[in-house]
Amino acid sequence: MEHIKRYHRHVRQGKNGPLAIEGPIPPETLRNYRLHDALDAFRRPKEQHAALIEISELPEGRIIAAVDGDTVVGYVTFHYPDELERWSEGGMDDLVELGAIEVADEYRGQGISKALLATAFEEGQLDNVIVYTTEYYWHWDLENSGLSVWQYREMMENLMKTVGMVWFATDDPEICAHPANCLMVRIGPDVPLASAEKFDKVRFRQRFMY
Repeated sequence: MEHIKRYHRHVRQGKNGPLAIEGPIPPETLRNYRLHDALDAFRRPKEQHAALIEISELPEGRIIAAVDGDTVVGYVTFHYPDELERWSEGGMDDLVELGAIEVADEYRGQGISKALLATAFEEGQLDNVIVYTTEYYWHWDLENSGLSVWQYREMMENLMKTVGMVWFATDDPEICAHPANCLMVRIGPDVPLASAEKFDKVRFRQRFMY
């Protein structure tokens, strides 16, 4: 299938001056940027920068970023599910994971996450795929946000809803490990019914729950 990548760049006024929201960013451009030192939720910034470049080189991979000058201060990633995860079991070429979304502390509260997602889905470029994200409370920055688990869950759910992602049930053990964890999904309008049905079978291993 064709993975559609339509580059967009929007400049907005941030707290510290103009901020660009752009993507999907090609690897050659991403190599010329640096990651903000506070973007360390998943790896050290230098290592995460290398990981983002690798994702941008994948046929299905895409990086949408908030860029201040030549510094990435926030990003969202899209890629196929990891081969070790259940979501890869269907071998679907139209199932893409929204893998990570991160914004540097000093840039939060400016609607950057919402803008990143809006740009990712702009001009129907993800309409031919199923996009899913797995939300686990142990990945959330509860300490710095000052939010409770349930307040953070509500914030993440509302954020994903801005691009049409909704809560889906699953019997995945990790998601079922805590009631705040959740699976959010957007089935694009151009996704065939057969793919939606295959995804249902991936979501539920226990037939009685299907």
